[in-house]
Amino acid sequence: MRYQQAELQWRDGRVPVSTRFDDPYFSLENGLAETRHVFLDGNDLPGRFCDGFHIAELGFGTGLNMLTVWAAWERAGRVTPLRFTSFEAFAMAPADMAKALAAFAELAPWRDRFLSAWDGSGICDLGSLRLQVVQGDARETLADWDGRADAWFLDGFSPAKNPELWQGDLMAQVARHTAPDGTVATYTAAGFVRRGLQEAGFTVNRVPGYGRKRHMTQGILA
Repeated sequence: MRYQQAELQWRDGRVPVSTRFDDPYFSLENGLAETRHVFLDGNDLPGRFCDGFHIAELGFGTGLNMLTVWAAWERAGRVTPLRFTSFEAFAMAPADMAKALAAFAELAPWRDRFLSAWDGSGICDLGSLRLQVVQGDARETLADWDGRADAWFLDGFSPAKNPELWQGDLMAQVARHTAPDGTVATYTAAGFVRRGLQEAGFTVNRVPGYGRKRHMTQGILA
């Protein structure tokens, strides 16, 4: 599938909602707290940070997850670059990213550095962050990727609304592109997602979710 632009509506003038999937890009309660709980805590970060650490993600969206972990990386005193690779089929326009990220004043130093350098081309070198956004359907693009991640953020739209991004074949590709003892975390606890990760080789746990979500999923590739 070729690259396509995200189509948005705005809830309360600040929360972007995908019109294609009828799903918000981040928690209506507190998107930053949700990201920290699901993706940082779910992957035992920043405790696992080390030189050369590589994070991969399904669903770049607004860039909130990337900014949150980049801020944690610098606050942890890391000086070598964090590598962050994200796979996104429906990229958000930079102006829409700026509007969405305005809600997170705590991330302003990292947001402003990112937005000043980001032109949507897919590659961005910010010194302490090496970002690549691979545009297109992850079911096609991930198989051709030659990297392996230490941690995965699975952040596609809801499995009920976008099941293509959560199927077993794609979870198998996630496992194939995971370093030994690498981890995965996602806000969803859908049974077919957990089974797909288990069949791919991850040891999977259902753990408390964020806010009103009772459970989420985390896993490790032994």
